Amino acid sequence: MRTCILLFVLLLSLSTNSITGFRFPDPDHDVSNHLLNFTSYSSPWDYFKNFTGCQIGEERNGLAKLKQYFHRFGYIRDIPISNFTDNFDDSFEKALRIYQKNFNLNQTGILDDQTLQQIQRPRCGVADIIDGASSMHSGKTTADSHHHGDSTTKFHSVAHYAFFPGQPKWRPRNRRLTYGFLPQNNLPDTVKLTFANAFKRWAEVTPLSFVETEFYSTADIRIGFFSGDHGDGEPFDGTLGTLAHAFSPPNGRFHLDGAEDWIVDGDASTATIKSAVDLESVAVHEIGHLLGLGHSSVEESIMYPTISSRKKKVVLRDDDIQGIQVLYGGNPNYNGTSLIPSSTTTQSHQEREESSNGGVHNLNIRSCWWAYSFFVVLCYSILLM
Repeated sequence: MRTCILLFVLLLSLSTNSITGFRFPDPDHDVSNHLLNFTSYSSPWDYFKNFTGCQIGEERNGLAKLKQYFHRFGYIRDIPISNFTDNFDDSFEKALRIYQKNFNLNQTGILDDQTLQQIQRPRCGVADIIDGASSMHSGKTTADSHHHGDSTTKFHSVAHYAFFPGQPKWRPRNRRLTYGFLPQNNLPDTVKLTFANAFKRWAEVTPLSFVETEFYSTADIRIGFFSGDHGDGEPFDGTLGTLAHAFSPPNGRFHLDGAEDWIVDGDASTATIKSAVDLESVAVHEIGHLLGLGHSSVEESIMYPTISSRKKKVVLRDDDIQGIQVLYGGNPNYNGTSLIPSSTTTQSHQEREESSNGGVHNLNIRSCWWAYSFFVVLCYSILLM
């Protein structure tokens, strides 16, 4: 009896940590034109740690590549890439200080450890500075009015949400937007469900609704997984690095890097793969861009530009909600508390397996956990005999 109880407890504890993920097969494509191509490093940007302590007046081999990074995300605009050198000059120091300000770092103008750690984190491919305008760290003061009887009290807070230049937004009929998936990706239902959950988080705080359509080409929002150079001028760079990017309204394009180890269901922090990326977390962020939000300097917000691997971050924060409601207004049914759990699962394990198909390679992480569970239980049983 004691042995049976121990077996049950072990199986229960191990099975609750299971997760489900997927990735696309590695396609044969030319990566020679990528922003970075340091194949000897585990992440496209690990190379940058070689610049620790570099400051104005110094010259470091390969610093021009880091300048390309700053150019891509909007911090260097006036100098063409062809003119980048390995010298740490005045223009690069200026760009670096703006970057440090946007990410709440000490504005030293030096490539210190803290700054380089931030640079190496996986991130969204949308620029932090667009058309020379940076509003990540603008610190707008907002006033919220609260009524108490005959008096009105105003509470002032600092918001860091941002918009695309011109503050574009959708103006759909019936406040409904459609979204579709690239047919060639042949996505399983579990992946589509993850996107549906991500859309629900924005629908919960706005008057908007989001409906999936089978007609990808005519959908308002078009979602696809791609690898390398896929024709929009923003090539992906393989595992980690840039995870995804989306375009401002009413463009509707939403692209994700097919080379990532995407986690679809479960706690990404328990993934055995160090490069695991939580799909819903990235989807919620990119949908914010699709609706018109830029990047925020509030690290806890969904619209913060970076996210670490094996991290789940899906709950909208006050900064996200304030920003999106400036564009679209609020949802009259929203009471200030999200009703959507951080992990939403509506399909059985069997249904998830049956919904998988040839276009996607399953990681079978859940199966690995069960195999490991059986092995541990078997060994434990032998010891108790």
